[in-house]
Amino acid sequence: MTVRFFEDNRIRTVSNALDIAEDKTGDYYKFSNRQWKKHSYDVKTQLSLEDNEITSYAFALLNKCALNLDNTDLKTKTRDFYFICLQDDQILKAMKRDSSLKLLPLLVYILTHELVHIVRFCNFSQRFEISGEDREDEEKLVHSTTYDILKDVSILHMDYILEAYRDHRICDLAVS
Repeated sequence: MTVRFFEDNRIRTVSNALDIAEDKTGDYYKFSNRQWKKHSYDVKTQLSLEDNEITSYAFALLNKCALNLDNTDLKTKTRDFYFICLQDDQILKAMKRDSSLKLLPLLVYILTHELVHIVRFCNFSQRFEISGEDREDEEKLVHSTTYDILKDVSILHMDYILEAYRDHRICDLAVS
């Protein structure tokens, strides 16, 4: 089985999508540039992924590691650092199956979704290590937030992406 990777023109689309996702997510959370810097992350595409960063069940995988900020013998500070690991092959397969999926709006959705997770983890709204029903509830909440962030974005075919994820954001939230 051949694994497909993003080529140069699609890497540029990843960069453009990340710019849009950062801008819209920052607007939603009312972040300044300084506040964004507290949320340490990078995006990796399939060519640079390690084996443990590859999955066949998602368009992206979020990995967390500790980043050493100070390397002195007396005191070492660490900060959480996240990698958004795009699964090029899975994204390209989906686009081949559904010709209505377009790369830019799909990547904007994927990256915005992962940035919402990062914000929630960094702000201690959610722990990184969750499973089961808690994980499902978190995913629904993040899909709902992603929709709120992107619902008014003027990108061709974004409405198709938002509609495709409609069932993912339906959750049972108790109002008290």
